[in-house]
Amino acid sequence: MHDGLVLFGILSALLIGAVSPGPSFVMVSRIAVTSSRRDGLAASLGMGVGGALFASLAVLGLTALLSQVSWLYLVFKIAGGSYLVFLGIKIWRHASEPLIMDTAAMNAGPQEIPPRPVHKSFRKSFGLAMLTQISNPKTAIVYASIFASLLPANPPLWMLMILPPLIFMIEAGWYAIVAIVFSGRHAKRAYIGGKTWIDRFAGLVLGALGLRLITDGLRP
Repeated sequence: MHDGLVLFGILSALLIGAVSPGPSFVMVSRIAVTSSRRDGLAASLGMGVGGALFASLAVLGLTALLSQVSWLYLVFKIAGGSYLVFLGIKIWRHASEPLIMDTAAMNAGPQEIPPRPVHKSFRKSFGLAMLTQISNPKTAIVYASIFASLLPANPPLWMLMILPPLIFMIEAGWYAIVAIVFSGRHAKRAYIGGKTWIDRFAGLVLGALGLRLITDGLRP
């Protein structure tokens, strides 16, 4: 198969995986709707960096170590799952608390966009998203599986080098779209109107995904 078609197949499979809802989608959409578009885009970059890191590990063959050394993979699963459970509990506990608003926006007229939440720092949004992305070691195994299935036995060096930055673009690009959509005024109005239940649902989803990761790791 032509190298270009191989690369297209790999990127298509990874794009489908990125678009599939999961903890990363929950985190980026929540950051965007509770904070700002800037924070959401910072989170999308964090997702991109996390994806590129997994891709680099897969290219280097380090993910094979996780699949072969069962106890190491178990440690990563439990640690990642525990982090997601922690985030879920934290979001649930603060679900009923009012959103801290931008004072200037609170004085806007009735035709203006609803009060804007204060900005998180770029670093905090970026770091939270990247940690959420890399908290699931199964993603690294998925990357490795796709590479093993679609890459030729002796792939050209240029393909191995270009995969991580292309995957960064896929992950960051998709989550940038998510951030832009959820930072819009309609999304913010909907969130402000149902914050308690939306946050509880988000916390429940993250907690459930974390527990599933832990139970998968502990399953004989």
